[in-house]
Amino acid sequence: MQSVGASLRSASRTVTRAVPAHGVPSSSQTFQLQGIQRRNVSLRMPNFKSPVAWLRESLAPNVRQRNTPEEVEAARKQAAEKGQLSVFESVPSVGEGEAGDEAVPAWKKKTYTEHKYSTANFKISHRKLNLLSRQIAGKPIDSAILQMMFSEKRASKRIKSMLVVAKSHAVKLKSLNEQKLVVAESWVTKGPHQLKRYDVKGRGRAGFKTHPHSRLHVLLKEGKTRAELREEERARKLRRIVSAGLVREDVPIRNPGPNWAW
Repeated sequence: MQSVGASLRSASRTVTRAVPAHGVPSSSQTFQLQGIQRRNVSLRMPNFKSPVAWLRESLAPNVRQRNTPEEVEAARKQAAEKGQLSVFESVPSVGEGEAGDEAVPAWKKKTYTEHKYSTANFKISHRKLNLLSRQIAGKPIDSAILQMMFSEKRASKRIKSMLVVAKSHAVKLKSLNEQKLVVAESWVTKGPHQLKRYDVKGRGRAGFKTHPHSRLHVLLKEGKTRAELREEERARKLRRIVSAGLVREDVPIRNPGPNWAW
């Protein structure tokens, strides 16, 4: 019996090896796959028949073609007509201003002699801000920025950023000389809204606590350069030097003492 069972098992294994695997899908699977493909085409979805090819097409890096200067200029004009230019593109640069100077006569050009700028309203007392205002007033713009860089006041960083922006606007937009820019005036004003909050005190009393807001204004003008200031200071000190000379002046003694000097 054992030999018969072994022979039957071996015969079954040979039969299973002889029967080939059915690689052709059935008719129901074919119709289902065709329906999925038609649905994907109608919905513009990727064809799942070859997912590797779809991944290669969708994830492959596409090389962006660089537009020509003519196309960029045409797109910029179209955006300007629609009013869709950004803030940075609407501000004229130095090169554009120099290019247009030839067409405008000299007597029609508008020349600027000063530039006014200010910070936004922020939470600080006008008395505290006035200390920084007095520190930068009358100084060259670079010296004022240097003072704010090494200042220990909390508002010095904000004022330094404001001075840098004001200097850039004065040089690029108003064609002022960068080497001669001076903080001619600097003043502080209170903000439009002074926040008031309820302040509870002792013994059943109460009051109002005011949170001050203020802002700093500067006026930049063209002044004397550092070399000119040093030359004037040197000349002033030289004028104060009085030499005794080689010959005594024949003039009476001024402010004589009441008695002998020995």
